[in-house]
Amino acid sequence: MKSISRTITSITAESALKIVEAAIVAGQNLGIPVSVAVCGPELNLVAFARADGATPHSAETSRRKAQTAASTGKSTGWMGAELAISLPLGTGNLLTNIPGGLPVRVEGALIGGLGVAGGSVEQDVVVATEALRILNGDNNS
Repeated sequence: MKSISRTITSITAESALKIVEAAIVAGQNLGIPVSVAVCGPELNLVAFARADGATPHSAETSRRKAQTAASTGKSTGWMGAELAISLPLGTGNLLTNIPGGLPVRVEGALIGGLGVAGGSVEQDVVVATEALRILNGDNNS
């Protein structure tokens, strides 16, 4: 009989909260108040925090970065001009090309996405990369 269901491997709330906490600390170490979101592979928000002083719009931007990384399995910022505008428009702004989103992988399996917003795009990438080091000591993206 053909299967009518499938199992999806997703990041746990406990691990997502650890990543969020690590990102907040990494941002503080750089003097940047950041917003941090972790989504599962089906784009569901698993954990989120906005550091004191983070800009209001960074909350939504961090979520979109996490969703994009979880959906594509790639770090945000990879899209060429032909997709950078059309993909966000075509997805109702669920996805973005703004750097600062990283896929979350464990033993090669995509289990979610991390999005950091609040600094420059370069700083957001640094914070996200540092935060993911708590999983297996490596980003694996």
